[in-house]
Amino acid sequence: MKDYIFNTTDEEIDTSELDSVIKFACKHLKIENPLLNIVIVDNKRIQEINRDYRGKDAVTDVISFAFEEVKDVKYDNIRFLGEIYISYERCREQAESFGHSVRREFSYLAVHGLLHLLGYDHMTEEDKKVMRALEEEILNEYDIKR
Repeated sequence: MKDYIFNTTDEEIDTSELDSVIKFACKHLKIENPLLNIVIVDNKRIQEINRDYRGKDAVTDVISFAFEEVKDVKYDNIRFLGEIYISYERCREQAESFGHSVRREFSYLAVHGLLHLLGYDHMTEEDKKVMRALEEEILNEYDIKR
């Protein structure tokens, strides 16, 4: 297991490709010396995080905490982007409901979370189009198709 990916669930989850996808996405986005954490959780934990930090008492798929928004933290030659929390339970549920693989959904959620760390969002229709296009571009170039 990679040292920045933490599986807090009771499930055995292969995270090796997640590491590759994140490294590929960072290279694609020209992010030099990125540092981030990915924490894999269950539905119960992500609901607690969503409630406590976003005021939404519901299960969600991914939550990102961007550290670059904190202006008084400085690191030499490192971009500490933040933390991404992914519900693996929700990932599996969504993969089934969307009719694609868990591999594709897990990779999508990681890239989606990474883009949130970089300031992308989907609050407006235009922002959503930009973010979705970038997600698909990265996943397609990595060869993870719908």
